[in-house]
Amino acid sequence: MNSIKAIIVIDTANYAADMTQPIDISIPLRAGENNVNAWWAKPVTIEPVVMGDFIGDVNQGGAVNFKDIKLNPHGNGTHTECVGHIAKENYTINQCLRKFVFVAQLISIEPQLIVNGDYILSKENFDGRIMNNIDALVIRTLPNEEGKLNRQYSGSNFPYIHHEAITYLVEAGINHLLIDLPSIDREQDDGQLLGHHAFWQYPNKVRAAATITELIYVPDSIEDGMYLLNIQITSLESDASPSKILLYKLNQA
Repeated sequence: MNSIKAIIVIDTANYAADMTQPIDISIPLRAGENNVNAWWAKPVTIEPVVMGDFIGDVNQGGAVNFKDIKLNPHGNGTHTECVGHIAKENYTINQCLRKFVFVAQLISIEPQLIVNGDYILSKENFDGRIMNNIDALVIRTLPNEEGKLNRQYSGSNFPYIHHEAITYLVEAGINHLLIDLPSIDREQDDGQLLGHHAFWQYPNKVRAAATITELIYVPDSIEDGMYLLNIQITSLESDASPSKILLYKLNQA
């Protein structure tokens, strides 16, 4: 296979990314209950269309596979969402995300226990660790068991990012935030979604081009550092889309 390299200029430094070596940090979707799941979402279903004598499954005698897929982007797997997730206005991910390649930093953080039994990522976890000239931050929480690939998060009070830390990241220039948890906010917070509001600055100074991606999985074999990030979505006029998230290692050229 031929090597296809992209040269990325950051300030005055040149970096190279081998575009034939993507690192996929999204979680595959499959039919049934063997998927990561949150918010008590129903399992993904992938079923053949049946109309009269027609069946959309070649293993059941059909000429082609022709199937209906039913899922909930927020609850069934890796997804990317826009400010439409919390807005009264009809923002959609297809309208908001118009660029798809970004310079990103991957960092690993162990959430800390606080007095009420919550585990949080605080401002102190990020202070002094964010690189200059990056547009996206990819967060791998620790410990990082492979069980994240099919964990059932509903009702678990999973870790989250404190809203003051979100404000810090926005001020540091982060426009695309990716994490391996179901939400940047507390699972049960009476609908406040303080982190989401802080990130999108809704409703006062809306950052409509900013996105949040949740339920990724970054294997331990992938080192912290700087990467080229590619966010792929479906052209879906909704607040969120299932997404495929790719990293490409950046090396100084």
